Amino acid sequence: MGKSRDLDGALAAISDGTKLAIPADYAGVAMEATRALIRRGVKRLHLVTLPASSLQAELLIGAGAVETIETSAVGFGELGSAPRFTAAVLGGKVTLKDATCPAIHSALRAAEMGNPFGTLRGIIGSDILRQRPDWRVIDNPFGENDPIVLLPAIRPDVALFHAPLADRKGNIWVGRRRDLFTLAHASARCVATVEALHDGDLLADEVMAAATIPAFYIEAVALAPRGAWPLKMGDLYAEDTQHLLDYIALAQTEEGFRRYLDDHVFRRRAA
Repeated sequence: MGKSRDLDGALAAISDGTKLAIPADYAGVAMEATRALIRRGVKRLHLVTLPASSLQAELLIGAGAVETIETSAVGFGELGSAPRFTAAVLGGKVTLKDATCPAIHSALRAAEMGNPFGTLRGIIGSDILRQRPDWRVIDNPFGENDPIVLLPAIRPDVALFHAPLADRKGNIWVGRRRDLFTLAHASARCVATVEALHDGDLLADEVMAAATIPAFYIEAVALAPRGAWPLKMGDLYAEDTQHLLDYIALAQTEEGFRRYLDDHVFRRRAA
């Protein structure tokens, strides 16, 4: 069976204190796996979002699984803010390493290439530099009066995402989502859930191979149909907007959030 596992078996790579990298909503979020991690009671995660997150980070933070989060944003866009993330930051329950989208991309690409740091210019002059003493502004050694920011490489222990297809060797087809390649390359290990399993070899197909992450980057794969619900999954299904609105309304209070967990995480949801 190669690298195929059941969901709990695949998630064994993620333990207390793991630096866990996750993608943005549009890239394939492993929500079924997230619910399984909460049921297992994982703690003290250092969560890295590439570059932002919504319900996935919200649930992990609200459930007490996250100690530190490195992100450019956690929220639901035009639907509203992220109530448990906001409460945790204001209450000092999580450490926030504030970033920007390009900064996180640059730091992960540095790890992907084996470099100690990435570089960026667009944040020079912004307030965010005062919040990140680990980011250094230096003079470009190849120019004059040309400052540039050095960003320490982000090297996650595990990357976790959801994809449309994998074969039984562990090769994973991610379609147009090139940022998932960055996550897989930058992380020490990679765990994925997928919509379906392919009987052939994805790398042997000239068309499919270009959008396939090779199995040697992958620790384990678990089958999880509709595993991104209630978020969208590429062209396969849209987000469940009403569900997200219901969540935002409930999660305004800790009691409401716990009721959401009881209904949608700790109880098996209907097919």
